[in-house]
Amino acid sequence: MRVLIKNGHVLDPATGVDGICDVLTEDQRIIGVKEHIEEQADRVIDAKGCYVMPGFIDLHVHLRDPGLEYKETLETGGKAAAHGGVTTVCAMPNTKPVIDTKERVEDVHTRAKEDSPVHVIQLGAVTVGQAGEELADIEGMAEAGCHAISEDGKSVMNASLYREGMRRAAASGIAVFAHCEDIHMVEGGVMNADQKAEALGLKGITNAVEDVIVARDILLAKETGVQLHLCHCSTADSVRMVAEAKKDGLPVTAEVCPHHFIMTTDDITEDDGNFKMNPPLRSKADVEALREGLKNDIMDVIATDHAPHAEQEKDKSMKDAAFGIVGLETSAALTYTELVETGVLTPMQMAEKMSYNPAKILGLSEEKGSISEGKIADIVVFDPSKEYEIDKHTFFSKGKNTPFHGRKVKGEVRCTIVDGVPVYEG
Repeated sequence: MRVLIKNGHVLDPATGVDGICDVLTEDQRIIGVKEHIEEQADRVIDAKGCYVMPGFIDLHVHLRDPGLEYKETLETGGKAAAHGGVTTVCAMPNTKPVIDTKERVEDVHTRAKEDSPVHVIQLGAVTVGQAGEELADIEGMAEAGCHAISEDGKSVMNASLYREGMRRAAASGIAVFAHCEDIHMVEGGVMNADQKAEALGLKGITNAVEDVIVARDILLAKETGVQLHLCHCSTADSVRMVAEAKKDGLPVTAEVCPHHFIMTTDDITEDDGNFKMNPPLRSKADVEALREGLKNDIMDVIATDHAPHAEQEKDKSMKDAAFGIVGLETSAALTYTELVETGVLTPMQMAEKMSYNPAKILGLSEEKGSISEGKIADIVVFDPSKEYEIDKHTFFSKGKNTPFHGRKVKGEVRCTIVDGVPVYEG
């Protein structure tokens, strides 16, 4: 199949192309990028007024499959990703059962090829059952193409065991994705520890809960040489520590989620479970530090931590609600509205942090994250002029749990192409 994308503004962080070009794909590959392409194609997409970017790669997604399909499935999560311009997702392993063996990674990959319209990379757990007591089959999962291990949802609190897991990951050529949270310091907290928590009568989670594990994991990465990626960073000190790690030349990268670079606890006006996430919304000072970190390329990636839940799990007090919000279908618009339109990021930086850098972290930059000849034809056509209100009822995800319902945004995915085939058209 040939697809010709005409008149779009191509943004390619890999080559620096930043201008009006046509893009021609054939079967799974991009075969031409230049100002005017007049060749025949099976489909012609007019991208005038739109950005044409490499398909977004979300390093942090919960697909809930296997075992929790009432929240999400490979099919519904894949459709949600396509709706959001995401062509590759990394699925976290905290499913039922936990993805902790080569066979379980292979099972998800096999089923995803049939069920999901986008690419799914299943990450593996660090420990068996994510119980923190025995290392999982890291070598086997690496052979199955997991690309990284993660204990997401918790930290491996046994530092010695974690260090050995990092050593094995490094030897296997895969990364470690770290959820940084000292579980012993949470103490039942459900939101940021500040005056708003006190006003709502809820227990707070301090910044140190995250920061002490960020520091520990960076030091362990320094010792083991593993590629460390810090998930959903939310504090100013996390940014500072990542900056120092990079100055020291350590293999450390970090991601920020839209909810953490947009919202603060000031946005929580009542006890609403849709505002409960882990880590929690922080202070204005933290948000400003995260935005500056993204602007100055200290923080490498924008990811979602897409965490769908059933309505009954979120429609309750923050004290009792499940942690997490959905994000696959809103991340591009929120990033464009809050960071690009405001001048924090350039459009090229948006493409870099949502596609090119994630591809590099996964070791896929030879194939993905670029609009250039020979690359896999994973492409998003994004209309920056479209204004609308986020409507959770239009989500393809089973999860509707978002604090952004009704928020005015600018920027909409017009078309998502995976392996040279349009899988979503708005």
